[in-house]
Amino acid sequence: MGIFKRMKDDMDVVFEQDPAARTYFEVFLTYSGLHAVWYHRIAHAFYKRKLFFIARSISQISRFFTGIEIHPGARIGRRLFIDHGMGVVIGETCEIGDNVTIFQGVTLGGTGKEKGKRHPTIKDNALIASGAKVLGSITIGENAKIGAGSVVLKDVPDNSTVVGIPGKVVIQDGKKIRRDLDHHKLPDPVEEKCSALQREINMLKAEIEKLKEGK
Repeated sequence: MGIFKRMKDDMDVVFEQDPAARTYFEVFLTYSGLHAVWYHRIAHAFYKRKLFFIARSISQISRFFTGIEIHPGARIGRRLFIDHGMGVVIGETCEIGDNVTIFQGVTLGGTGKEKGKRHPTIKDNALIASGAKVLGSITIGENAKIGAGSVVLKDVPDNSTVVGIPGKVVIQDGKKIRRDLDHHKLPDPVEEKCSALQREINMLKAEIEKLKEGK
C-alpha cells in the first residue's frame, strides 16, 4: 500500500470512529492520535534498521507534540485509532493488530524488568477504553473490549468484555462484540455483587421478622 493511500486509510478510520470529525483537512491537522501513528511509522523504520538513537529521538519528539508515547520497537497494524490520546503509553514489545481502538490514558506496558516479550499483544478489532492498564506479555483477543479504568493482567479470550481491578471477563458469548463508542455501558461486577448481597440481607431480615412474629 502506497504512503498516501495508507495515510488516507488512517484518516478514514477517524471518520468511522469519531462523530466529531468533519473534514479531512481538520483531521489531518488536528488529530494527535493520527500524528502519533505517523511519527511511529517513521521511528519504527529507523528502529528496524538498528538506528535506535534516531528512532528514540523521533518517538520523543512525537511524545512532546502529541502527548502519546509509542516506543519505536512496537509493531502496529493498519487502522489504529487513538481517540484524544493524551497519556497513552505503548511499550517496546507491544504488538497491535488491525482496526484497534485505544482511548486516552491507556497503558500497554510491562510488569517489571523482565527480558524478551514483556508487553501485550492486542489482536484485531479490540477496543481499550479510557485509563485501562494492560500489563505484561498477555494477549487481548479479537473483538475484545477492555472497560474504562480496568487493570488487565491475564489473557482475554476473543469476543469478551473485561472490567474491574483486576480485570475480569464479564461477557463471553461467542458473538462478535460491536465496536462502538459506548464504552461506558459495560457491566459492573462490583455493583452486581453488592446488589446480590443486599438481596440476601433483605431475605434474612424478612426471615428474622417471621421468627419474631412466631414467638
